[in-house]
Amino acid sequence: MIYLLGGTGYIGQAYQALLKQRGIPYRNLSRAEIDYTDLQTLINAINEDKPEFLINAAGYTGKPNVDACELDKGNCLFGNAVFPGIVAEACQATNTPWGHVSSGCIFTGSRADGAGFNEEDAPNFTFRQNNCSFYSGTKALGEEVLSKYSDIYIWRVRIPFNNCDHPRNYLKKLMCYENLLQATNSISQLDEFTAASLDCWLKRIPFGTYNVTNPGPITTQEVTELIHKSGLCNKAFKFFKDESEFMTKAAITPRSNCTMSSEKLLRAGISLTPIHEAIEKALHNWAPSKLLKS
Repeated sequence: MIYLLGGTGYIGQAYQALLKQRGIPYRNLSRAEIDYTDLQTLINAINEDKPEFLINAAGYTGKPNVDACELDKGNCLFGNAVFPGIVAEACQATNTPWGHVSSGCIFTGSRADGAGFNEEDAPNFTFRQNNCSFYSGTKALGEEVLSKYSDIYIWRVRIPFNNCDHPRNYLKKLMCYENLLQATNSISQLDEFTAASLDCWLKRIPFGTYNVTNPGPITTQEVTELIHKSGLCNKAFKFFKDESEFMTKAAITPRSNCTMSSEKLLRAGISLTPIHEAIEKALHNWAPSKLLKS
């Protein structure tokens, strides 16, 4: 049996769907039922149920976007930096292997050689550089907190999307925003992300940090062209002239735009669909969301 924390969130619900699809027994631990943010309470629950593996999909992202984190820094810091440490302590005390959903938003740009950042690269969009959003800063702190622990996977997701018409879906967001920021990014197909991360455990690949992004960078312009090509949305997409205008007119905190390498995951035997192909497939199979809004 697998323990799932944060199962009611956007990514957590995708994990629930995957586990049900594969017929894997799991327990979605609800804070309304058990305050798993308390260390001893979580330890007691694990000792009672004895899960084989734990997935932490809980975290604080801000709604409707990371700008909200600037207005609720206490909860953001606890959810993204303090709470992962609580889970780590509980799993260490109970000898429970586990996986943590982190974020690629702790990077900006690309490597000096133009390649995507890999797992050996130090995050460069953090409080240490004083150049980040509060959200990104707390996600980087969370990884620092976990760096001393073993028997853990850290899975980095980037700008998730799939074929479900959901407000958290990156493709849906682009269709709804009045103006867009032209940027180059690595992104993650949500269902492939959850499947790949779960397979890390099922295939027993080495513990460690993995960038779980679909291969290849893509620009905002390229995504909008694929949306037009699909016929799903024919609006005339408008773009800010530069990031300065975006920050002046649409945002209150800097955004992470970065490219990442998923070669480590591929070497471990887990592959994801190339990004352009994954987006085309999602748009072709567009459907009403089966997830609850989160």
